[in-house]
Amino acid sequence: VTSEQALADATDFTAVLPGGKQVPARLAGRDPGTNVAVLRLEAAAKPIESAPALPVGALAMLLGADGEGGPIARLSLVRRTGAEWHSMAGGRIERLVVLDGRPDSATEGGAVLDARGRLIGMATEGARRRILAIPVETIARVVEPLLAEGRIARGWLGVAVQPVGLPENLRATAGREAGLMVASLSVGGPAEKAGLLPGDILLSLDGEVAGGVRALARLLGPDRVGKRSTLRLLRGGEAREIGVTVEARP
Repeated sequence: VTSEQALADATDFTAVLPGGKQVPARLAGRDPGTNVAVLRLEAAAKPIESAPALPVGALAMLLGADGEGGPIARLSLVRRTGAEWHSMAGGRIERLVVLDGRPDSATEGGAVLDARGRLIGMATEGARRRILAIPVETIARVVEPLLAEGRIARGWLGVAVQPVGLPENLRATAGREAGLMVASLSVGGPAEKAGLLPGDILLSLDGEVAGGVRALARLLGPDRVGKRSTLRLLRGGEAREIGVTVEARP
């Protein structure tokens, strides 16, 4: 398992096992939503025991590789923990784990271990140059679908949107103070097929408020692919409802 965002756009790789042995590896699947990529190795790799949820201040070790494939390690602390969250690409991450320090390319996609050598998760760079650990629970959930299908299908409307505030005279009609204005539509995408237009302001999807770009991505999870949904929107100052069939993101 490694970082999807740092993995080259290729299918064949070389993996370096503990002890320095190099073995061929082939891409099995990648998921931008959780930033997890899975490689199949032509050799067995020893599994690592998983760590329980760690408190703030717990010691963590980040493992990585130098430019020649040699192992490196650095120490960090668990700086912050939190509940389930969603990435900008719509992936669900079971818990938030923020580590102390700044990210670097050498440990991107590497294992994060606790003081007893148990696996916390995978190191990656988050927003505002933070080190995040994608937790073992998330990795365990997406590995099997990636091995079987090569990807995690997520819902897609085919729209580019931006948050906008609503003028006071439209807030009562909308039932809220802001929405997501459609900036553009993908040709042949679900939204275009349903009749959405640039300038429409999205308010909710199946009654759930689309409060921001990330919130909309969260609503378009794997369980919504192929389903008929209802978009509530403003067009020309009037509230409308439009049915749309959510497709899998290309």
